[in-house]
Amino acid sequence: MRTCSVLLLFAMGLCAESLTLDQALKEAIEKNLNLLAERHNVSIADARVLQAGLRPNPVLAYGQDYQNVFGTGITAQNGAGPPEWNLRADFPIERGKKRSARLDLAKAQKSVAELQLLNTLRQLILDVDSAFVDAQAARDSLVLARENLKTLQDVVEVNSSRVNAGDLAAVELRRSRLAAMQFENSVRQAELKLRSALTRLLLLMGRAPAPDGLEIAGGLRDDRAPAAPQIREDAFLRRPDLLAVTSDRSRSQADLRLQIAQGKVDLDFGVMYHRQYGYANGNAMGFFLSAPLPVWNRNQGEIERAKREEMQLQARIRALRAQIESEVQTAYDQYLSAQKLVERIGTDMLAQARDVRGITEYSYRRGEASFLEFLDAQRAYNDTVQSYNDARADYARSLFLLESVSAKGVQP
Repeated sequence: MRTCSVLLLFAMGLCAESLTLDQALKEAIEKNLNLLAERHNVSIADARVLQAGLRPNPVLAYGQDYQNVFGTGITAQNGAGPPEWNLRADFPIERGKKRSARLDLAKAQKSVAELQLLNTLRQLILDVDSAFVDAQAARDSLVLARENLKTLQDVVEVNSSRVNAGDLAAVELRRSRLAAMQFENSVRQAELKLRSALTRLLLLMGRAPAPDGLEIAGGLRDDRAPAAPQIREDAFLRRPDLLAVTSDRSRSQADLRLQIAQGKVDLDFGVMYHRQYGYANGNAMGFFLSAPLPVWNRNQGEIERAKREEMQLQARIRALRAQIESEVQTAYDQYLSAQKLVERIGTDMLAQARDVRGITEYSYRRGEASFLEFLDAQRAYNDTVQSYNDARADYARSLFLLESVSAKGVQP
């Protein structure tokens, strides 16, 4: 049975999947359901470009005239007829370069769709980065909880031996067992938190929510970010949402040109062939040219709408630039705050908490300190390490947030 248990644990270790951040990002970009749906907007825009380049169809008409439907006869004497059939073809002639304007508008719409797809990609990358950091933080919390549980279990074993030897009161053993059960509950909560983080990450990756056998590889980020002015400049140059609004302004200008062209009347050129038969036979041709009279409707409303829309987009560009500047400043403040907190805990508090716990544990094992003193030192150490792990996770999130607001790695 021992051999089977060892083999089972070894097989489980071989089956476990180690997931890195690069792998998670690559799989999310390929399989994320929301991103796959957003990609269809580009395909739809391609179809609109195709449609915009098509010319209007000619119209073919066939007719029969002066037919003896009522039986009165059609003769030269009664002056009716002669009967005829005709074939007519009409060719619409677009004026004002409408086809060229439609193509420009459709291509501008495609450019906007592509930039909006990139912005969706930027948001997805940030979501995956954040979910991966949450999983890393939950993993570290689980490691800490198991370490604390192992320490208390060792104390319980030592206390059991001391009680059996008559060197310790039984109430101390009960206290240590109760503390171990509390830390065991912390392990269960940490395991649940890790499963929840992995489930969210798998959803972003387009996988089924099955976190069993999945392990998070790598440590939390601890590099440095560029200066705030550089991040702000990069954001103004690379943010897809800002580029999309700017491109949408170009689309609005193309729409205005199209609406002006739509105000130009189109011509309709027709050719008709006449064939008379019966008591008189003859062939004839007819030519036609028609055009609507632009007395009332010259597309004034759509032209004015396009002008107002361009003014609206100018305001949106200014508003989005102000929003981006605010996002950069807020993200950089979070980065500086997280950096100071990590440095303070890592430099001043972590070593002291570890030393206090070690000294108190040693004194407790020698009978020189009470169990409550040891438990307080253990909990203080646990809180300090947990705060350090949380601060490191916040620092890593702030780095990813800075990359997102500056659109690093997401460029047209």
